[in-house]
This record gives sequence, C-alpha cells and structure tokens, in this order.
Amino acid sequence: MKLKKKGIILALTIFILLVGVVGCSSKTVDETDKNVIKIGTSGGYHPYTFKNDKGELDGFEIDVWNEIGSRIGYEVEYATSEFSGLFGMLDIKKIDTIANQITITEQRKEKYIFPTPYVYSGAQLIVKKGNEDVKSLEDLKGKKVGVSLGSNYEQIIKEFDVNNDIEVVTYEDFLGSLQDVALGRIDAVLNDKLAAMTNVQKSGLDIQLGGEPISKIENAFPFVNSEENKELVQKVSKAIEDMRTDGTLEKISKKWFEIDITKE
Repeated sequence: MKLKKKGIILALTIFILLVGVVGCSSKTVDETDKNVIKIGTSGGYHPYTFKNDKGELDGFEIDVWNEIGSRIGYEVEYATSEFSGLFGMLDIKKIDTIANQITITEQRKEKYIFPTPYVYSGAQLIVKKGNEDVKSLEDLKGKKVGVSLGSNYEQIIKEFDVNNDIEVVTYEDFLGSLQDVALGRIDAVLNDKLAAMTNVQKSGLDIQLGGEPISKIENAFPFVNSEENKELVQKVSKAIEDMRTDGTLEKISKKWFEIDITKE
C-alpha cells in the first residue's frame, strides 16, 4: 500500500514538472516571436515629442512611429531621457533608435545608419520680440546663443565661430532656452525652424524668428550601424516612403504644424 502511494506521488510530481516546463517553454516562444522596437525620445520638445495634459507621450514623432510600427509589424515602446543622454542609450543598445528631430550630419553618418528622411526643415535663430539686430550667425559675434545640449545646432555654431567670438549656452530643455531669450538672459536661440515657428505662435513668450533659416536640414532616425539593423532600416524606409506616397505623413504633419514638413 505504501509503495502504491509513493508511486502515485511520484507520478503527480513528474506531471507537475512537465506542465511547468511546457508552460515556461511556451512563454519563451511567445516572447521571442514578439517584435518590439524601443524608441528613445526626450518628451520635452513640443510639438515633436512632449507630455500632454494626461501625462502621456504625444506629438509628431510619436504619431509617426506608431504608424511605422503598425506597418512593419512591430510593437513600439518608448523610453524617455534628457536629449543629451539619448545617443548614449542608443550606443549601449538600451534603445533601438531616437525620435527627437535628429538631423543627418556627416559626423553621425560615420557611426549610424539612417532610413530615408521623414522631415525637411532648417536651422533657425529665435530672438526676443523687437530684436532686429540678430538675423545671421555673423550677428551673433560678441553675444550669447542658446542651443540644445548635444545637438547639431551647437556644431553649426562651432564650425562657424573659429575665433570663439560667440558664447554658447547649452540647455537640456528647449522651452528653458526660449524663456531665457524672452527674458533677455541670452541674445538668441538656434534650433529647428518648425519648432521655432510653433513656439513663436503658441508659447505666449515674447519671441520672434531672427531672419531666414541659417541652413537646410534633413531629419531621420539613427540606428547603430550593424548587420542586424540593416534589414530593419530597410523596412522603416519602405514604411516612410509608403506613408509619404499615400498621404499619411502629410496628414500627421498638418495635424501638428499646419503645413507639410515631410517633403523637400
């Protein structure tokens, strides 16, 4: 009788272990099959990427990536960080790419691969309302100009300012730089033309555009240059081109900017 009882207990134990192994294996397969792409963004760069009244990520970049994810069959996850930390996160593969109005530069092309551009814009000076003295990089000599820390706008000034005549002030927060120029703490901000236009109209700050755009820029999503990313970049490129062809990109653009910023 005791032997029979031990046999039943042993059989039940084996059954439970087998069920556990099957369950674990099944979960692993599900997780492996799940295509996830993690997007890094600052969440503080209106109207490209920001937190809305509900505390949720919103903006042009978010709408674009949600649509891309749907088209390439990937679930999109977002990770927020200060802008200056995003490329570090990308380099150590904590994120797959960055959605924060990233400009293609020769320096970045040496390290990253980019799908087709999704935004065409320009580098624009922003000044205190009534300031008609600052309309070009030449006008910045002897003055203070604000830029986003780690941005290509800082590089534009450094390449121009070979004699160090311009004092560059870096900011983690774009709005903070606009507030400082409105208060007269700095003389100008160099940033994206479209973000500048939107904030001149809607921020309520005493600011205006300073002259015409300094240079043209193209925005695209950077990926670490690796064999495994090349196929993914091709998929993203195709999704962007399809969105441009069928009018989806234009629709998203006009929702946030009232103009189409997605064509040259």
